[in-house]
Amino acid sequence: MQALLKVSAAFDGLLTIIASIAKWAGLLLVLTVCYDVLSRYFGVPKPFGLNSTMVQEAEYWLHSFFFSLLLGYAFIKGSHVRIDLLREKFSTRGKYVVELLGLLVFLIPFVSISAYYSFAYTYSSFLEGEISKSIIGLPNLWILKSTIPLMFVLLGIAGFSHLIKVIAGLAGQLPPDLAEVVLDDGV
Repeated sequence: MQALLKVSAAFDGLLTIIASIAKWAGLLLVLTVCYDVLSRYFGVPKPFGLNSTMVQEAEYWLHSFFFSLLLGYAFIKGSHVRIDLLREKFSTRGKYVVELLGLLVFLIPFVSISAYYSFAYTYSSFLEGEISKSIIGLPNLWILKSTIPLMFVLLGIAGFSHLIKVIAGLAGQLPPDLAEVVLDDGV
């Protein structure tokens, strides 16, 4: 079980590194939005041959990268939304069973199917050389669309990491600090 927990820790480490990259997309997003607003207000021309449409599209591209790269990290940190009406009354073992069923019945199948179909969607965009709907927008729309399968792959990695922790919890071998995040009892 300790070897599996090391694999889980490696997955968590990878997701943490990716999240640290994503924070730069968040910072760039804030700077881009501020620049866009101020340049419009003061009538400053856009540099590097950019236009307002390109800057606005860059804003939602950065938002997509930010969200997609952080979703797996948020899951391993227990920052996802939970709606626990009955689960809070369960024993610790019962909570682990609910987590296990949720992962095996809902999260992992959903992520697998979504990653498969979103990859096909992205690949089709790449083959077609899809560009922005706007004539003066950003090219290579497949780059933006690639965040969708990437998001599902990262969420899948987080799901497998969580699954390992849940199995360790059921076996009574999960350290208390990890059990607190896995069970997310509002502590």
